[in-house]
Amino acid sequence: MIVITNPFFIEDEIQILHSLLEEGLSLLHIRKPDFSELEMAQFLHQIKLEFRDKMVLHNHHELAEDFGINRFHFSEKERINDTDYPARFSKPCRSKSTSTHSIKDFNSLENNFDYAFLSPVFKSISKENYSPKKDLFKEIKSRTNYKTKIVALGGIHSENIQKTLENGFDDIALLGAVWNNKNPLKEFKSCQKIVLSHLQSQV
Repeated sequence: MIVITNPFFIEDEIQILHSLLEEGLSLLHIRKPDFSELEMAQFLHQIKLEFRDKMVLHNHHELAEDFGINRFHFSEKERINDTDYPARFSKPCRSKSTSTHSIKDFNSLENNFDYAFLSPVFKSISKENYSPKKDLFKEIKSRTNYKTKIVALGGIHSENIQKTLENGFDDIALLGAVWNNKNPLKEFKSCQKIVLSHLQSQV
């Protein structure tokens, strides 16, 4: 299960992130598109060293080596318009992920991506007027790319995770469900319980 940071300032954000990671969050995507390089460095510096291997950097990738981060996310725009983006890194990445918004786009991904977000699956919790244009549960039946894991994003919360995982998604990513909740940790734990239960049922 993945949690993506809120792009904007959240009170007690670092404390909440530490709580999520201590509860067993698998991957934390650091997405702060408006941060300068200095602001990003200051943000990363506040996160405990022990959690650096769970962090995925969306932008200011040049900071990754200094902070011991070796997981990178590339936006759809970056992937399409900047075809030499992998050449920017002198060190091998532990994992690479990207964003997609149609099953056609997902199926056409190069095999060097470990997983990709497909969104929005449901009406977004965090973005106003951002809803799916197509039924992605129907779209996913046309999946041909099985080398890249497909991660559901957009409107995911504890009430629809089970349906999402039962309909072909390999994993889920949370954003609004956590950051628009009065009790982020409680909602995270509810979601985590459902995901773990689903995984155990697949064994």
